[in-house]
Amino acid sequence: MEALALLAFLVSCALCLYTWNSMYRRKNLPPGPTPLPLIGNLLQLKTGEIVKSMKELRERYGDVYTLYLGQRRAVVLCGYDVVKEALVDNGVEFGARGRLPVIDLYFKGHGVVFSNGECWRHMRRFSIMTLKNFGMGKRSIEERIKEEAQCLVEEFKKTNGEAFDPIFYFSQVAANITCSIIFGSRYNYKDPNFLRLMHIIDEIFRTMSSFWGQLFDIFDVVMKHLPGPHHRTRTYLNELQDFVEERMKIDLKTLNTSSPRHMIDSFLIKMEEEKQNPSTQFTMTNFLTNTTVLFIAGTETISTTLRHGFLLLLKHPDVKCKVQEEIDHVIGRQRAPSFEDRVSMPYTEAVIHEIQRYGNVLPMNLPHSVTRDTQFRGFTIPKDTDVFPILTFVLRDPKYFPDPDAFIPSRFLDENGSFKKNEAFLVFSAGKRVCLGESLARMEMFLFLTTILQNFNITATVDPKDLDISAQMVGFSNVPRPYKIRVTPR
Repeated sequence: MEALALLAFLVSCALCLYTWNSMYRRKNLPPGPTPLPLIGNLLQLKTGEIVKSMKELRERYGDVYTLYLGQRRAVVLCGYDVVKEALVDNGVEFGARGRLPVIDLYFKGHGVVFSNGECWRHMRRFSIMTLKNFGMGKRSIEERIKEEAQCLVEEFKKTNGEAFDPIFYFSQVAANITCSIIFGSRYNYKDPNFLRLMHIIDEIFRTMSSFWGQLFDIFDVVMKHLPGPHHRTRTYLNELQDFVEERMKIDLKTLNTSSPRHMIDSFLIKMEEEKQNPSTQFTMTNFLTNTTVLFIAGTETISTTLRHGFLLLLKHPDVKCKVQEEIDHVIGRQRAPSFEDRVSMPYTEAVIHEIQRYGNVLPMNLPHSVTRDTQFRGFTIPKDTDVFPILTFVLRDPKYFPDPDAFIPSRFLDENGSFKKNEAFLVFSAGKRVCLGESLARMEMFLFLTTILQNFNITATVDPKDLDISAQMVGFSNVPRPYKIRVTPR
């Protein structure tokens, strides 16, 4: 027995020494807390408060530091200057996508968001081209957004002044714009299949941001073999994929290769054109994953931003009133808002920017990875190291946003009341991985917000001072706390 105990002790020591040498004693890494074998820096990361924990580590180790998520090494970048230097000035080195284990089990390196190399280049080029072909940045998509905004107005009228939770309304208007591009059609707000899709997308983000989702990202090697709620993300993604596949089968029956109607048609045509190419990236796997991720991204980010926005307007009724005054002055009550109106509406534009900055929907950003051993700010970051350019520390960088934790739309206005850009406004990230739907998101936010405020007065069900505008979960996404809103025609 003593011999077995001694052997176990020696094996444990060897494991600890190996882990220490392989994980920590690499030359010239950025500083960071000492990791423990197997669990890394788990003890330094508070449950459900990863970004807050990273802020505390930043105060100790600086704007560039090393963190171990289990045995996975990551470098954390804090503040606009550092993030811009990495993603823009050194975009080639920092341009790869890092690991996000909680959804990697589904995407497996496919689709435009979570792929690298040739797959990413082909999927991004195709996605950008197709989005432009079907209206992104053009008047055609603006008309679709304006029509959907009017549909939302009609739905709001049906509430008859009763308080309601706006979460699924905002999800539906955003999803219908995405559907019009991907599927070529919109859905009725009462369609049970559509309502189920909205629930699925909401649950995907909630499970990814939960304690179990974050635990999976740290200990994926073990957690993927254990049962538990961390597997729900994959289950929901598979259900969403089934919906996409059914739509594809329906559209395939009426496909006209000379006249694509939407993004699905365009991808199917590319698959047919390249079916003899053994190295083609236009495969069924990439079709399903690319369509799925674009549907999620085009729905959840804008709907969550709208939820943040109207909660902030309920909290600050003076801001809401100023926006409505500008709407009345520039647009009036007789015609629908147009995207070109924003040029004459600096205060509204400033409010939307402050909503996006304060809401901070993706606080950690999506992980990046370095493509080769990289010298950065005097440190050496080994190839394939994950990099987290934390957007929270950019959008709340006091150097560029004084009093960053306060909601102050006027920070985006100059002394003459004109709109003022801020270079640190990286809501859509930066560099090679910048959000490809940025122009569409800007148009949606402006038209949805102005259309609602043009037609309705909005009020909270509690005193504004009692509204909690802090995020409910901080992890992969910032989700507003549940609230109810009451709308009455103006």
